[in-house]
Amino acid sequence: MVTDGEPRRSGGSGWLIALILLVAVVAGLFLFSGMSNSEAAKDNAIADAASNVGDAAQQVGDAAQDAADSVTKN
Repeated sequence: MVTDGEPRRSGGSGWLIALILLVAVVAGLFLFSGMSNSEAAKDNAIADAASNVGDAAQQVGDAAQDAADSVTKN
């Protein structure tokens, strides 16, 4: 067997690529998680707005009922 002296060592490029991939995966998960929170916040805002519309409709209904009651009492 013929060797040229020192055994061949791999450079740090394999570790560097693995580290870059790990950082990219973590960043992707972070961004995806942030978008999910944004969607949840948007859904909550829509639900709150719908609740407010429902409350306003209830108040209008109550006012109409009060007006009808006052008309029928006189």
